Amino acid sequence: MGQIQKVFNRYEKKFLIDEETFKDFKKELDEYMIEDEYGLHTIRNIYYDTVDDELIRTSIEGPKYKEKFRVRCYGKPTYDSMCFLEIKKKYKGLVNKRRVAIPMEEAEQYLIHGIMPSNPNQIFKEIDYFFNHYSLEPKRYIAYDRLAMYGREDSEFRVTFDINIRSRDYNLTLYSDEDNEYLLEQGTRLMEVKISDAIPLWFVKLLSKYKIYPTSFSKYGNFYKRQLKEA
Repeated sequence: MGQIQKVFNRYEKKFLIDEETFKDFKKELDEYMIEDEYGLHTIRNIYYDTVDDELIRTSIEGPKYKEKFRVRCYGKPTYDSMCFLEIKKKYKGLVNKRRVAIPMEEAEQYLIHGIMPSNPNQIFKEIDYFFNHYSLEPKRYIAYDRLAMYGREDSEFRVTFDINIRSRDYNLTLYSDEDNEYLLEQGTRLMEVKISDAIPLWFVKLLSKYKIYPTSFSKYGNFYKRQLKEA
């Protein structure tokens, strides 16, 4: 099976909302948006970095340009599940995500043993360059449960809600989702708004009505900062 490649270019805005606000806000959102077919689903990631955490340290400093590498799967993987190898770059707020989908077994052959898949496509070659340029190694497991929605009139307009954001910095495998620490208080949701053009006016009005304000928030960055405090 070949690698499936995909490229995203979009802006992302982040908001933290409590349980009560979410319930009322979501009712109004349902008039304009549709839940995707996966419903509430789990996303598991392993973030990679250099030996001295160069990528996340740079990201936390808030530069105009930042980049990350992660391996992602949806739900509980098996050896023949598809997973995604992703490079995520951000420049002046514009997020560029380049990813390939390959079977877990092939991903492990590459990530652990450096064995390239047969006939790697263009994005896989970019990933390989990035991976080797930084000499990346697995650093942190991060998972969360996500509800994703897309606009009835504009399917490119997407809103996601993440809860139970959890992590560990050992046993770095996607096959296990145990012994994690949690980032947010019970019921608090991280809402991410993903747009390729402008935020619809109706959505801006809803944010204003519920007094929901944007925040700077990085799952990996927050866990990393917590780790530094505990060290």
